[in-house]
Amino acid sequence: MTTAVPNAVPAPPPGCPFNAEFLPPNLRKHVDPAAPVPLRMMAAKSLVPLSPSDMLGALFMLTFDPDAAVRDTATKTAANLPDRILGSAVRDEEVQPPVLGYFLGLLKAKEAYAEMLVLNASTPDDAVADVAKDCSAKLAEIVSQNQLRLLRHEDILRNLCVNPNVPVSLTDSVCDFAVRSGLVLADVPQMKTARIRLFGPEAAEAPPDPGPTAEQVLQEFQEVAGEDAAPMEEGKRLTLAQRIMKMSIAEKIKLATLGNKEARGTLIRDTNKLVAVAVIRSPRLTDGEVLSCAANKAMMDDVLRVIYNNREWTKHQKVKLALVKNPKVPLTVTMKFLNSFRDGELKDLARDKNVPAAVQSFAKKLHEKKTAPKKQG
Repeated sequence: MTTAVPNAVPAPPPGCPFNAEFLPPNLRKHVDPAAPVPLRMMAAKSLVPLSPSDMLGALFMLTFDPDAAVRDTATKTAANLPDRILGSAVRDEEVQPPVLGYFLGLLKAKEAYAEMLVLNASTPDDAVADVAKDCSAKLAEIVSQNQLRLLRHEDILRNLCVNPNVPVSLTDSVCDFAVRSGLVLADVPQMKTARIRLFGPEAAEAPPDPGPTAEQVLQEFQEVAGEDAAPMEEGKRLTLAQRIMKMSIAEKIKLATLGNKEARGTLIRDTNKLVAVAVIRSPRLTDGEVLSCAANKAMMDDVLRVIYNNREWTKHQKVKLALVKNPKVPLTVTMKFLNSFRDGELKDLARDKNVPAAVQSFAKKLHEKKTAPKKQG
């Protein structure tokens, strides 16, 4: 006889890309395919006390439920959630990307929510590309402003170019940016027009040399393909850096997404902020790389911003400590983190000469306040 493990994470329904780990342990039974149908139906009707973000995740899981009635109820509930739930949840970057993608498809006709989801950095690129095909001119403008997405996922630009609601002026500016960034899309007529506009008639068929592609670099250097590849020899690392320097911005972004730690280590130092941010947003990024970036005093502000705004990463005390010691992190952010530090940590920071003076001073005041003897009433 097998004994049930208390609060064990139940297996997800078949086809669902993640399990119920994100839910409070006592509420995971509401999405467990092995639980009684009435329990799952409660969650499908949004009758379970969940945070807005967890509610979205639970409803998404229930759209894969083995029971058709539960699936249908969850889908109807998801499409008609009130603003008090959707207004905050669709903005939350910690929500699972497949959930955000699902809700973008579901709510694309509701402009306000579609905007929030397009602006959410965790919403999958393919979901944004799908919306770009036929969205309004206003939403297309918002989609076009995310330059990293445009270069990372080519179908976004392709779909904007065939969207009848998008003004020519917008597709022209998007294609000009893409061409300057080294993106080559032979199947998009507007890109050819943009090449002529920027480089003259001779660039119509043959664009200027875009340099090595991400695929070529991955083939040339096996050490940057797999996460478990052997460390690179110094000579090869230099050659890789030289090859990367010749790459276009678009191809560097692809390499940041497809390459391993070795590739990311070189690309994070790129002077173009889109490339550096593509690295910190790579789905393959490790906790060690996050910590290393947080501690790097030469790190680009845009990269640090992604780190200190990520609730999952800043749950780790080592990451928070690295951020408060980094002079490039704004004092308002540092002060918020310091409030959660223990007395001993505050005492150490107050004495640490390598910490910015303002942080030292604030840590000292906080420590004194926390350790001051309580006044007798």
